[in-house]
Formats: sequence, structure tokens, C-alpha cells
Amino acid sequence: MAKISIKAILRKEDTLRLWLDNWCTHNKTEVCISDPSGKVVYGNPDLLHDSLSIPLITGDAIVARVWSKSNVLNQVWDVLNMLITKESEKRKLGAEVLHLYQELNIIYGFAESLGEAISTQAIAEITLAHSTNSIPADAGIITLWEEKEKTLAVPAVTGEQLFDLDLLAKNTSFLFQIVLNGQSGIITDIEAIKKLGLVAPNVTNLIYASLKGKDQIMGAIVLAGTRSEPFTAAHLKLLVTLALQSSSAIESALLFEKNLTEIRMREEAMQRINEVIKKFVPNEFISSLGKKNITDVRLGDQVEKIVTVLFTDIRDFTTLSERMSPEENFRFVSSFNEILGPIIREHKGFINQYLGDSIMAIFPNRPQDAVLASIGMQRAVRTLNRQRKEQGLPLINAGIGMHTGPLIMGITGDEHRLDAATISDTVNTASRIESLTKYYQSPLLMSEDTVKRIPNNSNLAFRRLGKVLLKGKNNALSVVECMNGLQESISTKRKENLEDFDKAMELYQQRKFENAIALFNKVLDSDPEDHTVKVFLKNAEKYLNQGAPKNWNGAEEMLYK
Repeated sequence: MAKISIKAILRKEDTLRLWLDNWCTHNKTEVCISDPSGKVVYGNPDLLHDSLSIPLITGDAIVARVWSKSNVLNQVWDVLNMLITKESEKRKLGAEVLHLYQELNIIYGFAESLGEAISTQAIAEITLAHSTNSIPADAGIITLWEEKEKTLAVPAVTGEQLFDLDLLAKNTSFLFQIVLNGQSGIITDIEAIKKLGLVAPNVTNLIYASLKGKDQIMGAIVLAGTRSEPFTAAHLKLLVTLALQSSSAIESALLFEKNLTEIRMREEAMQRINEVIKKFVPNEFISSLGKKNITDVRLGDQVEKIVTVLFTDIRDFTTLSERMSPEENFRFVSSFNEILGPIIREHKGFINQYLGDSIMAIFPNRPQDAVLASIGMQRAVRTLNRQRKEQGLPLINAGIGMHTGPLIMGITGDEHRLDAATISDTVNTASRIESLTKYYQSPLLMSEDTVKRIPNNSNLAFRRLGKVLLKGKNNALSVVECMNGLQESISTKRKENLEDFDKAMELYQQRKFENAIALFNKVLDSDPEDHTVKVFLKNAEKYLNQGAPKNWNGAEEMLYK
């Protein structure tokens, strides 16, 4: 606050000079008023040398001196002293109003800044910034009590390096004393704290304010100063105000973070559940229903699509299983499925069901995906057989059959038990084709409906095996063999003989059995291991000797499913 000037008072108080003039006239005397430097601001300067003087004092400073030879000098002094006191009170009141305005402005700006922060660290940094800008501190920290870990965390630090955070972390007794006591205060005797090395040697005093939530002490704001002037009660009052606002914001942020953590944990738990469920109900099945997660499906949800259904089965599994215990059986089937499952997924298919020693898979995109997966499965089985041979175990043969057609995928059951179901004759037909691999002694068969949907440039080689009439069916089904999955030497030989085989099949279906037999034998002479040709040769010889069945149209009638 600026010093009071007697000259300013005389200029400001218009009637004061007139009153002094009248008083001097009435009392037949003279008065001189000088400022602290001795400069005369009213009256006769000669009075400074041989007159009495009385000082006018406010606080610890002399504002003016009143000089006069009259013994009634006190009357002038009383009037001037009253005016000076009045001016001092006005200035003090103005300073207080200004200080309050500044505090309100600080608090308003602080609240505005807090409104933009949502994390405890951001709130702590904003709090420290406003605290050190408003209070003459050289450094500051905010410390928070971590209830779960039972430790004190320091989310924000500002200013000079006056706090040793490493030592504070090891020696928390000081922080516990000022953080968890719920009080606020000023510490001027800090020699003990310095000896512990918690603060720098040039720190002169500390000021702190607790951060209080509704039901707990959350932490504290701690500021350090290096100046000779200590922190004041006004500083403490402002820091407590900032701490109250900060506490509310931190409490809200902690609650928000807790809610976010709980939501994240629930989402992670749900994600883990969905990941587990996907292993039982394929995600592709859920996606086909237009859903994102298993939790979205409802009883009766369904969709019809054109898909390729694939079945694979371990040949003569009953004979194999008789040599193994139930546990060995389970491990054998599981290891077999572990080999084939990734190949199916790699080619954009998904396993709809594990059926003991069989697998049912669905390929929702392209039929060639199913064929390429089958070729990969045949190669994997050959690799497995090499390992089994080295171990002295019996070799495995697997048959694969597939068919392309409409399929309904949907959720069936009741309100207490739901199941992912596939309903279509396409599934039944694919299963029947797989069973034909035993009859034709061919590892990979498919329907003509599947082949028709495969582009000509697919680099796949097929042999058409004619038509079959499946048991319970009225229409014959055209069966096709894919040769790409065979060993390269065998596949090459089959492709070389394909023209003779196709001609033999044409003669066979035209009932020209003798000519067909000749071509079948020619193929066998070139490839004695072509067991599929042997099937047709045997039938042709039987029909040549015994005659073909009545109304035979080239389709083989299957009397079993």
C-alpha cells in the first residue's frame, strides 16, 4: 500500500486550507505543515526554525509535522490526525477489497481450469500451477493416498527441486503427518525435516492444505518457500480454498476412473466370455446371423445362405479304437482335430461340429475354399502318418466329402436352452458323399453342384465318377473326385490317364461294358493302385456277365446311408 501524502490530503480536502486560514486568524497565530522530507506544504517556512512541532504518525512512519508557536497547536494536530486516519482506513479498506477481488478472480479461474480436466494427474497439475502462481512458493507437490496399494503417490510436482521424492517415498512419516491428519498449516521450524534430507537446505518454510473427500482424507498440497518472509495466514486461507475445490474435482475424477475401470473389467470379462463361447459357437456362425456377439442372438434368429458343407471322417476308426483305452481314444481324436481345425480356419471355413472321429465344417464364401482346405488336410494326414510309421503305429486314412447348396443357420431350442443349428438337405447330402469315399475308395469327393461353382482357372483337377442314387432320394447325384490332394506321383499318373478314364466312364454309362472294361484295364495297367477304377471295372464285369439292373441308367444305387 502506497504511503499517505500530507500534500495530497491538503489538495484533496478543499476546505482544509480555508479552515487552517480561519483558525490562524481566529487564534492570532501561524501554523506550518511539512512533509517527512521537511518540505513545507502549508504556512510560513520560518516557523521551522524556532517553533514547536508535533509529528503526525500512521503505522511506523511519520506522515507530516505541524509547527507553531501557539500553545493550541494540538487542535490543528487533532484535525490533521483525524484526516490522516480516515485516509489510512479508506486505503486499507480498498486494499482489502482489491485483495478479495484478486482471490475471487484466482478461485474463478481455478474452477474454470478444473472444469476442463478429468484425470487426477491433470487436476493435480492444474492445482499446483494455480497455487504457486497465487502464493509466493518456489516449489510444490501434491500427494495422494493410494488405498489399494497402501502407499502415497505423487501425481504432480512443480517449481525448483526442493523435495527429494525418492527419500519421501522411503521415509513417509513426514508425509503421513501432514497428508493424513486432515489439517492445514504453516511449518516454519523445518530443521528436523532438513536433517532427514526430505527438503533442500535452502527451504525456509512449508505450507500445506489437506485434500478431503466426503468420507476420507485423500492427500495434501504441500508448498515450499526459500524466502525470508514466511507464508501468511492469508496464503493459508487461499491454499485451503484451492484445496477444497481440488478435493471435489479429484474425488469426482477418482469416481470416474473407478467407474471406467469397472466398465473396462466388465468389458474384458465379457470379451473373455465371448472368446470362450466362440470356441463352442463359431464367430462366423454368429456373424452370418448379422450379430456381433453371442449375447446379441435370440431364439428364432436365422439366415439362409448358399454354402459348402464339408465332412471328414477317420476310416476304420472302430478298428483303431479297439486297440486303445478310452483316454487314449480321446487323446487320439483330439490331436487329429487339432491338426485339421487350423487348416479349415486358414481357408475361411469354420467348424460347425466335432462329431467324435468326424468333423463338419462350413465354408460360407467360395467352394474352392473347401477344396483347398481338403487338399491341405490330406497333406497333413500324410505328414502325420510318417510320424506314426516311425513310432510303429497304424496309419490313418481319412475320407472327405462336400456339397454346395442352400443352408439355414439359426438359433433353436427354448427360452432355457439355446443351440446353434444348421438345417438343410445340403448337410445330409455332404455327409452321404463323404460316406461314398469308402465305396469309391477315393479320399476326396464332392458333388457336381460344388464343381460348377469353382472357376475354370482354379488349377484343380477333377474326375467325374458318374451318378449315384442315394438311399431315400429320388434324384441321382453326380459325384466328382478331386485329384490334387493325392501324392504328386499318383496325381500326375491320374491326370495322364484322365482321357481314357473319361471315355471308359462314357462307355460304361452307355452299357457298352466290354469296351469300357478294355479301357479300365488300360488305365489299371498304367496305374495299378487306382482303386476307384477297380470299383467300376468290377461293376462292369458283373453287368457284362449278369446284365445290368432293370431300368439302370448309369447311376449306382446306394442301399445304405
